[in-house]
Amino acid sequence: MIDLYYWTTPNGHKITIFLEEAQLDYNIKLVNIGKGEQFDPAFLQISPNNRIPAIVDSSPVDRKQPISIFESGAILLYLAKKIQQFLPTNIRGEMEVMEWLFWQMGGLGPMLGQNHHFSQYAPEKIPYAINRYVKETERLYGVLNERLKDREYIAEDYSIADMAVYPWIVPHQQQKQNLGDFPNLKRWFETMQNRPAVQKAYEIAKNLKTGATITEESKKILFGQGKRES
Repeated sequence: MIDLYYWTTPNGHKITIFLEEAQLDYNIKLVNIGKGEQFDPAFLQISPNNRIPAIVDSSPVDRKQPISIFESGAILLYLAKKIQQFLPTNIRGEMEVMEWLFWQMGGLGPMLGQNHHFSQYAPEKIPYAINRYVKETERLYGVLNERLKDREYIAEDYSIADMAVYPWIVPHQQQKQNLGDFPNLKRWFETMQNRPAVQKAYEIAKNLKTGATITEESKKILFGQGKRES
């Protein structure tokens, strides 16, 4: 059984997509990041970076004590290796998936996150910052559009790279992007959108009825973090 420490964010959706695709048994343990539950000492033992998602697998492959993992990319890699799906076993195929997984983790996610922040949440609308991240989002969409011009999925077959990228494209309108400008990306997006496991993952999020995460009070928690006192 896998315990998933989760909130309804793009990084959280990555893991529910995987778990639904793999049909693994899991429990969702909500961590309300708008209320600061990510700073609970028990959660920090699992996720020292005070971020969701994180998992605890009580039945790891090595049959030893439960294993905890934080960072969505690391979780996807662990789960793919655990069930030997969604990650090629040959070195070239594995590296292809790893490249695009790291591209999402190091580029697409952080840059689109800054787009969200300065376009939607920052108390002061700074035109330079908004333009900087909207244009970088456009550039990254273009990279992905080019990648998808001659293939159905990001790598050779459906993989954890697709699961990692898709949730960050879902809010494309808030990112001030028109998918019609990226026809290959749009076709891939619609393919992903129609996968039953993807639909189930988003239906789960909807049914949780977590309410708005971003409020004036939660902004102080989410965007005002400095050094954590020990």
